[in-house]
Amino acid sequence: MASAFIPATVLENYQWADNLFSIKLESELLPFSAGQFVRLQLEIEGEKVAKPYSLVNSPRQKNAEVFYNTVESGVMSNALAALTAGDTIEISQPAAGFFVLAEVPDTKILWMFATGTGLGPYLSMMQEDEIWNRFDKLVLVHAVSYANNLAYQALIHSLKTQHSNILSYVPIVSRETTSGALQGRIPALISDGQLEQAAGLHLNAETSHVMLCGNQNMIADTKVVLAELGMKKHLRRKPGHITTEQYF
Repeated sequence: MASAFIPATVLENYQWADNLFSIKLESELLPFSAGQFVRLQLEIEGEKVAKPYSLVNSPRQKNAEVFYNTVESGVMSNALAALTAGDTIEISQPAAGFFVLAEVPDTKILWMFATGTGLGPYLSMMQEDEIWNRFDKLVLVHAVSYANNLAYQALIHSLKTQHSNILSYVPIVSRETTSGALQGRIPALISDGQLEQAAGLHLNAETSHVMLCGNQNMIADTKVVLAELGMKKHLRRKPGHITTEQYF
């Protein structure tokens, strides 16, 4: 089905940190799969500008939610950050994308690696029953520069409480020391064993599948480290161990 833009109304535009936001939108969402994305569109200086954003909300929730960051030269992201409750925007429907559990092969341990706003698709997935029924263990790894970028702590804590025997949460902060978080970058923390120690699980080709979402450099560098563990990109025609969604 071809996508089309429909109107949406801003319910809330919550600011987590200087450049980090979550926007909630009221709109008529069509059915979608957790992990998919929509395009948000605004008219800026007489021109329509659109950009893709993953949905944070589960398919069972009627309102759309998007986790996004602003950048200095980001025309769309800064216009998005300026919106307040009651403003209107356009959202593409239906949602699209293949970063979904239907594309992930069965395995014992699902590792979900995210940088920054790449956390969003995993939150959508973890608010659905399927992920808890399919895998023995889940590891959510969220890497950010500063501790105040570790968003959605209440939701993550709630999920950990509900599924304490399944979910491990490993926050990583690269530019400051933070209690309860690893310090560094994902590839190095895999290589030196700190990440496995924090998760209490082994990352290997025999028992694991890895999802990577976020910064293109993290994805590229992590794939190199995973290749050393015998893990390769997953394709429908050639099953593997790594599924990716690149943000920037």
